[in-house]
Amino acid sequence: MKTLNILWQRLLDDSGNTCPRCDATQQAVEGAVEKLRHALAPLGIEPQLERRVIDPAQFAARPLESNRIWIAGQPLESWLQANAGASRCCASCGDADCRTVEVDGTTYEAIPEDLLIRAALVAASRMMDAGRQTPAAGRP
Repeated sequence: MKTLNILWQRLLDDSGNTCPRCDATQQAVEGAVEKLRHALAPLGIEPQLERRVIDPAQFAARPLESNRIWIAGQPLESWLQANAGASRCCASCGDADCRTVEVDGTTYEAIPEDLLIRAALVAASRMMDAGRQTPAAGRP
């Protein structure tokens, strides 16, 4: 079975808590991976979720790395022809602007399940295309 790697990273403070955006995205990521597991199994593809923690010091240095998602080694935005942005978040994030994603003119602070599924399905279709072999010359 082929593996569709999904990496999600987010800020966790010293108490193990995260901001509301990352919390909502966590729910979406978990739901999306479960749905993808069922949808992709007949195609021989299994989604594999890796969660990565960003501590407060790392967040202070690079706040836009929090709530970031990669699918099959590519940023979520590249699968959706989207743009990353930033906006003020909450007390957990302090004065830093946090990551947003703009898709088709709509800005998302928390990444919804349907965007994750859509991006993963595009990535899975590319995996399938890459697995197909080109027929030898003169053969159908």
